[in-house]
Amino acid sequence: MPALEHIKKPIEKEIRVFEEYFRASMKSKVPLLDIVTNYLYRRKGKQLRPVLVFLSARLNGEPNESTNIAAAMIELLHTATLIHDDVVDDSYERRGFFSVYALWKSKISVLVGDFLLSKGLLLAINNKEFELLHIISEAVREMSEGELLQLQKSRKLNITEEEYLEIIRKKTATLISACVSCGASSVGTTPENMAKLKLMGEYAGLAFQIKDDLFDYEKDCLTGKPRGNDIKEKKLTLPLIHALSQSSDSERKRIKKLIRNNNNKSKTIGEIIDYVINKGSVTYAVEKMEDYRMKAVEVLKEFPDNEARTALIELLSYITTRNK
Repeated sequence: MPALEHIKKPIEKEIRVFEEYFRASMKSKVPLLDIVTNYLYRRKGKQLRPVLVFLSARLNGEPNESTNIAAAMIELLHTATLIHDDVVDDSYERRGFFSVYALWKSKISVLVGDFLLSKGLLLAINNKEFELLHIISEAVREMSEGELLQLQKSRKLNITEEEYLEIIRKKTATLISACVSCGASSVGTTPENMAKLKLMGEYAGLAFQIKDDLFDYEKDCLTGKPRGNDIKEKKLTLPLIHALSQSSDSERKRIKKLIRNNNNKSKTIGEIIDYVINKGSVTYAVEKMEDYRMKAVEVLKEFPDNEARTALIELLSYITTRNK
């Protein structure tokens, strides 16, 4: 697996500048907001999304001030959605630390998320970056639709593979696609290149989410998410959806009953995980993930061979082989 620090090499200087830019973009005159945003900044993740923005910009030209704005907008949006997700999911942990929701409860969490969203919008408006605003606003709409579609379908435990792929395309792939689209837009690339990168981002995002879903079936992973957590939350992801599609009516009913009534029992969760593995459905999901990764690579091969293209291809490998 390529190391993330190695992948960042072509944009090392730009990422250093961006980190200060992003920190400044969260500033407020309200002391409580500064306390919360400082907590968020000190526990920032791997910054995959800003890396995607800068690499796609470098693939098409020279990163500039617009690229900084694009990356900050994406990261503000992403951070806001994570905070809101923790409230919706009643989650007390994020990246191995207490979530904002755990420390400050729902009212403050929702308001902080709203504040970060507004900061992203203002960044675009104040700098007249209306194309970036359009791309990101479209992403917010799709992400919201994806979340609601998942909630609607999860209640009946009847999600098909096609519906699942549409949900994760909206929930996850849309934002990854917005990253590379914003990066390319920030340096003024052609409409043809924009369309190619948007497609590449969708493929990468689908692979990314399937990898996340596979963590549910791994004994040792570093995500901070317990094994079988999606099953406990009654979320149907690709391995389980595929296993159910390969089952008889009676077997399908039995497994769905276990999911509905598991009450977080580790024995029941283990039984469901074994069922999915024995159906070959984890292997199926891995193959599907690899297929999307290769589709993304094929799109990138249509661009000139340079450091940024190599780094993006390595980043696709990182996405599908990471352990957290």
